[in-house]
Amino acid sequence: MAKIRRNDKREMPALNTSSLPDIIFMLLFFFMSVTSMKEVSYKVQFQVPKATELTKLENKQLVRYIYVGTPTAEFRKELGAETRIQINDAFVRKEEIGDRIINERSAMTEENQGKMIVSIKADKETRMGVISEIKQELRNAYALKLSYAATQRTSY
Repeated sequence: MAKIRRNDKREMPALNTSSLPDIIFMLLFFFMSVTSMKEVSYKVQFQVPKATELTKLENKQLVRYIYVGTPTAEFRKELGAETRIQINDAFVRKEEIGDRIINERSAMTEENQGKMIVSIKADKETRMGVISEIKQELRNAYALKLSYAATQRTSY
């Protein structure tokens, strides 16, 4: 008959860490693929107006944004407090809007160029004259699909 020895001190086997780098790289690739980076740093301050009838844009890859508002604190010293226009990461004059939008359209694939939507994210205090001038420049650049950014109004 076999004897069972209970008083023997057994050592714990060493933990196998050979698969640890594989797990770390797998997690790294997962987080790299699901994380989205902020594409544009805002140089203007804007608070979009509230609206009751909103439609969500489906394909955001087709959308190009124009930001309209007062410059942020770091740019206010050199530019003043009047309304400025930002496309991507640069301030633009009203006359430059058409050229910038044409450049944005030409950077898209040929099948998506006709589907491009220009979205205006303007401060709710922006004068309508500025918006009208932007719209006129967009018409001259044949950017005819236009949307305005707004947030949902909760009460009527």
